[in-house]
Amino acid sequence: MTSLKTVAVLLSIAGVAGVAIGYYLRLIISLGKKGSMELEIKEMLLTAKEEAKRITADADTKSKKFLEEARVEIKEKEEKVQQSETRLIKKEDLLDKRQTDIDKEVEQIKEKVDQIKVIREKADKLEQEKAQALERVAKMSAEEARQTLIKTIEKNAEQDLLVRISKLEQNGEETLEKKAQDILAISIQRLANSVASDIMSTSVAIPSDEIKGKIIGKEGRNIKAFERMTGVEVIVDDTPGTITISSFDPVRRHVARVALEELIKDGRIQPAKIEKIVAEAQAGINKTIKEKGEQAAYECGVIGLDPRIILILGRLHFRTSYGQNVLQHSIEMSHIAGMIAEEIGANVAVAKAGALLHDLGKALDHEVSGSHVEIGRRILQKFGASEDIVKAMQAHHEEYPYETVESRIVQTADAVSGARPGARHDSIENYLKRLGDLEAIANGFQGVEKSYALQAGREIRIFVTPEKITDLEAKNMARDIALKIEKDLKYPGEIKVTIIRETRVIDFAR
Repeated sequence: MTSLKTVAVLLSIAGVAGVAIGYYLRLIISLGKKGSMELEIKEMLLTAKEEAKRITADADTKSKKFLEEARVEIKEKEEKVQQSETRLIKKEDLLDKRQTDIDKEVEQIKEKVDQIKVIREKADKLEQEKAQALERVAKMSAEEARQTLIKTIEKNAEQDLLVRISKLEQNGEETLEKKAQDILAISIQRLANSVASDIMSTSVAIPSDEIKGKIIGKEGRNIKAFERMTGVEVIVDDTPGTITISSFDPVRRHVARVALEELIKDGRIQPAKIEKIVAEAQAGINKTIKEKGEQAAYECGVIGLDPRIILILGRLHFRTSYGQNVLQHSIEMSHIAGMIAEEIGANVAVAKAGALLHDLGKALDHEVSGSHVEIGRRILQKFGASEDIVKAMQAHHEEYPYETVESRIVQTADAVSGARPGARHDSIENYLKRLGDLEAIANGFQGVEKSYALQAGREIRIFVTPEKITDLEAKNMARDIALKIEKDLKYPGEIKVTIIRETRVIDFAR
């Protein structure tokens, strides 16, 4: 028991001693570590101070260098500014000097202008006094003297002017006329077309008076029904074997003629039969119109036309102008226009189409107000025809200006086709009236002694009084008469104006 206590006491003492020794050892170790850390800190502080000194020294060096560069740069800029100021001062001095010189020159110019004005006023005054003195001496005004001088010069130079004008006209006209004649001759020779006039008859032959009675019907019911269904007027007079159909519409007139001829062949004439025959004739005419239009377009090689234009074109088969069938005239024109266009290098397709459609408005001119040219223009524009074709056809009567060379070709082809011998004819009343109007226009000019219309109105010869009209005035008069004829008269082709000035000196030997 005692030994156990002793052991326990010894263990306790040993434990306390171990603890004390451990604490002491720890204290010694910690004191060693503390000393080494302080040493490291001191070394770090020393290193930091040395780095700071180095950085400070570098910064001082760089700042001094930067300040030195800045001073140099500022000095250079100050020198440049100083130089610029010096140059500006010199320029200002120079400008001031120039302005002073300019002001002096302006003053001198003003003085010279004033002097010139005074001199001009004196010159004008002297000129006026001179003119007044001349007028007092000559006893005429300046305008009268000018006119007298002009007339004197014209009279002295008249012969030279006439010779020069005549020579120029002769050379130019001969060349142009020969070229034009060649082109037209080639075109006409290439077209072997019939020139016979085509007149749509309005008379229907009847075999006997019995048929005439059937046509009239009881109390005129048959003829009234016929007129009502066809829209024409049937004239039954005392002329044996003939009934006349009258209507402003050529298509209606043709329908009536065909229907009447069919009724005469059938022999059974009564209102129901009349209605049936007229309907059949109408259908047949509509078919003919379409066929004629298509045939004309195909023959002329004009493609791309609206079908409605083709139908209106076909109506021209039943329309005549001066006894010439309008559709045949248009076809002939199209061929001539195409040949001329080919010769001179124009658009052949446009020229042929413009010529074929130039009289399109005549198919409706009795139904629509306006000239046939204007009606034709509206039809073509409405149905989408080319603007070139419209321009080509609209100027053939000079209602519109010649905008293209094809328009002049169409007008020329119209004159060629209408002027062919036998192509057209007119009534004796219109013929005599046209000749009278032609002579009346010429006789209306002062100095005309007499005039004669020749060659069926294609030429007018005018004799003037030589004492009143000079050669130069005669040339001017010919042009004035031609212009008045173009303005006041309507005629196919062209009219040649010839002025004859003849001087006769008569004396007697006794």
